[in-house]
Amino acid sequence: MGENSRNGGIGSSLEPAVAKVAEAVQVAKDLVMNKKSEVVLFSSTAIALYGYDQGMMSLINTNYDYLETLQITETDPLVAVIVAVYYLGCAAGSVLASLLADKKGRKTSIFVCLATTALGNFIMFISGLGGWNGPAAIATMITGRTIMGLGVGGIDAVIPVYSSELNEEGGRGRALAQEFQANILGLNMAFLINILLTRALGKNSQWAWRTPIIAMQIYPVLLMSFIYRLPESPRWHMSHEQDDKAKQALKEIYNDEDAEYAFEKLETSRKEEESEPVTYVEMLFPWGSQYHPTMVTIWGQINQALTGVGAISVYGPQLFELLGFGVEEAEDITIGNYVLYFFMMTFAWLLIDKLGRRKLMLSTSAVMTGTFVLLTIFGALVMEPAIDVPKAPFAILGVICLYVYTSAFGIGWLAEPWLIPTELYPSPARAKGAAISVVVWGFANFAITFLTPILFNNLSYWIFLIFAFTNAFAGWWTWAFSPETGGRTFEENAQFFTDAKEHNTWQVRKVNNGEFRGLPKGEKSGEIGEETPLLRGSR
Repeated sequence: MGENSRNGGIGSSLEPAVAKVAEAVQVAKDLVMNKKSEVVLFSSTAIALYGYDQGMMSLINTNYDYLETLQITETDPLVAVIVAVYYLGCAAGSVLASLLADKKGRKTSIFVCLATTALGNFIMFISGLGGWNGPAAIATMITGRTIMGLGVGGIDAVIPVYSSELNEEGGRGRALAQEFQANILGLNMAFLINILLTRALGKNSQWAWRTPIIAMQIYPVLLMSFIYRLPESPRWHMSHEQDDKAKQALKEIYNDEDAEYAFEKLETSRKEEESEPVTYVEMLFPWGSQYHPTMVTIWGQINQALTGVGAISVYGPQLFELLGFGVEEAEDITIGNYVLYFFMMTFAWLLIDKLGRRKLMLSTSAVMTGTFVLLTIFGALVMEPAIDVPKAPFAILGVICLYVYTSAFGIGWLAEPWLIPTELYPSPARAKGAAISVVVWGFANFAITFLTPILFNNLSYWIFLIFAFTNAFAGWWTWAFSPETGGRTFEENAQFFTDAKEHNTWQVRKVNNGEFRGLPKGEKSGEIGEETPLLRGSR
């Protein structure tokens, strides 16, 4: 009896401790696998598709069997065309996906884009398989890359919108920067797979270039099987008079009390927007209400392309060969550059909401301009036979410059041009604005990736000086015309364009005494509504 009593006493004394442990485990589970975490994980994996393609093509372009299958040489302009046509597909896909996202929902659009990506990737894989070489293989590869571009372009247009609509205020930049860090993880994965297969099988093996292509299928297949777990944007439901579904989606995100409050705010927002439909005409022509934010969006993507990152990512090994390194040495240096790129992206999501988008873009633009000026000098010292100096030290300095450039781009220019368009527009224009962003990105990167090998072959190291000038221009334009969108509600960002019209200027420093040159001062109210994305922790 006494023993049972003692056992009962011990059990009773352990109950509070066990309850606390169970509560701690549940809290940890909620933090790790709540809907916000699932959305970020899903979005990050989807964005990784673009990075994977860059890493994949950088070594496929130099595979001897690939070139023989297409019956082209490494310096043939068709190499650049095959790489670049993907971006045209991205441009078209972004428009189609944004229309589908507005009509049928963000999730439906994303699913269709993933399926399209998988189809295009498979067509690329079978190009020339079984011995049908030459023009037929080229046509198949171009078709596959175009179709895959349709899918990836759509993903790049819709995912930032979906993510920003489902992320807490003050953390929009962090979330998207984390997603783009996954983009660089995809780049690293593809390049590493390429290197390992190339060295194991040789550049004459078709499986050294086909395997990295088909391995990409894991991304869309996994994402299509996972997307059912995620909520549709409650804002999209509300805009289509699907109030019950909006309430259900909100309950997946919040507790019941917060879900009801969020629904009330969305109702108010819907009433305000009912009389304000936005068309592409209003966004693309000077008399339109959304022309000014659209120009900020367009030039943001043009300037990102002008930084030269497409050349560095797709033609990395060739760039290091310009500095005098052998093929395998250039490949090893390239993977080192990509790994550093990935880890330096951590600073992007740590700093983007604390320092603001503008400060990061301006400071890193100055760094990138300087690195390309130095690369021009080091390239001349390494490549000019008439300059009698030891080559190796300057080649190493050139590598360091390219490493610094890539790190600076990752911190200041990778995520920001994608993030800013999602913060400038009212809800009826947000998906369209993201689509315009991808269209411009697609055409700009088509031009860069098409011209880069031609410039390599004709200008040698002088290509670095061209990128120095383009980076300087990108920095100046950002300083003059791109407002700081971080730390502000969507409505406050929209107010900048209203005020700019009243001041009759687009120069940031002249609107409201330069208020939008940096982050706002003071605390934010943090209300839930049009101005606040819809994935917050429960209060």
